[in-house]
Amino acid sequence: MGDTPATTPNRFPPQIPFIIGNEACERFSFYGMRNILTVFLIDYLLRNAVPDEGARSAQAKSMMHLFMAGVYFFPLLGGYLADRWFGKFKVILSLSLVYCLGHACLAVFENNATGFYTGLFLISLGSGGIKPCVSAMVGDQFNESNKHLVKKVFAIFYWTINFGSFFASLLIPLTLKHLGPAVAFGIPGLLMFVATIIFWAGRRHYVVVPPTGPNPHSFLKVIFSALSHRERTPGGHWLDGARKQHPPEAVEGARAVLRISGLIFPTIPFFWMLFDQKASTWVIQARAMDPQVGPITFQPSQMQFINPLLVMILIPLLVGVVYPLFQRGGWELTPLRRMPLGLAVGAFSYAIAGYYQVLIERGSTLNISWQLLPYIVLTLSEVLVSTTGLEFAYTQAPREMKGIIQSLWLLTTTLANVAVAIAAALNVFTGAGQFFFYGGLALLAAVAMALMARSYKVRDYYQFDASGPVPDRAQPPPATVG
Repeated sequence: MGDTPATTPNRFPPQIPFIIGNEACERFSFYGMRNILTVFLIDYLLRNAVPDEGARSAQAKSMMHLFMAGVYFFPLLGGYLADRWFGKFKVILSLSLVYCLGHACLAVFENNATGFYTGLFLISLGSGGIKPCVSAMVGDQFNESNKHLVKKVFAIFYWTINFGSFFASLLIPLTLKHLGPAVAFGIPGLLMFVATIIFWAGRRHYVVVPPTGPNPHSFLKVIFSALSHRERTPGGHWLDGARKQHPPEAVEGARAVLRISGLIFPTIPFFWMLFDQKASTWVIQARAMDPQVGPITFQPSQMQFINPLLVMILIPLLVGVVYPLFQRGGWELTPLRRMPLGLAVGAFSYAIAGYYQVLIERGSTLNISWQLLPYIVLTLSEVLVSTTGLEFAYTQAPREMKGIIQSLWLLTTTLANVAVAIAAALNVFTGAGQFFFYGGLALLAAVAMALMARSYKVRDYYQFDASGPVPDRAQPPPATVG
């Protein structure tokens, strides 16, 4: 990690394979353990403690979503430590070791609830903590001479995530069935250890951006300053009081954060309520289906392989074919149109799954292949909401506030999983009712977002020249206001 490695304009920097290899193994390890978590809790860990299967399924679902809430909360901590104090490399390496320890706990304490839950906590800390750092470190490896390769490398990076998820979803449920929990959790742990070794092996090649130290004009400091110096000027914004202690660009950045937060927080959590239940509610539904598809017997958790497979297909199809067709037809699918549409599509996937549940409760035996249709619809919803929304949120704030925007975007997932965990623990909804309840919430969120989008002023902030003065700290030029 000394000298910056020499770069060739049309070739990826030599350190990129280390980061990509790390990501592939880490994503296999995460999705491998997560996708069998609900089934393991129902069939193994909670079997004796909670004899009633309905109550056991509800408790397993609650635990799974509490775990996911932690996974998407700890990026706040990991990103802060990396940006302000220790740098990305040290945070990724140290938290990867914590991550490995968590996997070891799952494999060793398969019959011990305290030890197993400790492992889940360590994995949520490690996985969540490195989440914002790894993707940002990819971008750090490029400069002016090869910045045209950044889009390509992130496409490979995202494809690698789904590649790891695809094989983990296929293989680890079978491992749990035939070899037991210790091996099923041990294999993802081994892959995480390999991921850590791969990342460490590239240590002499990485471009390391040093931490910035405390930011005197951070989002929270601007907010507290504005509250302490409330302006009484008629027609003025309440944030203007912060101008006494902070530069105008910091105040404008805080205003941008509040603007995008007002759009995503009342709506986006309802998408994550739908999406993350494919690892809990949809798995529980699959347990009541006929698993035999031709000569193949599918495990309930295996059906999740459909999602990463479809993501790898749908993203190039939508970006390369569907979106340009709409644009040529005179009705562009802008981000503010895609996201409400995606919420509505997600609600439709739950209507389909809810109808299946009604048939099951009436005594029908459905084949597990019937889940293919709602998985397709839900994955389309993911592409419209998740991939679009992350990019949209990133462009809507000046450079100093892009980190907080990304953190707030991840926080919507935490809020969604906490809500689902509480509802599951209270066993508020069971059977088909839960599908229609969450689908209905998402549909209302789609309508609300569509209405709010009509008055939302798009203000794209870009950094045009990384080597020169920062132009995106003030108001965007009129040409970028959509």
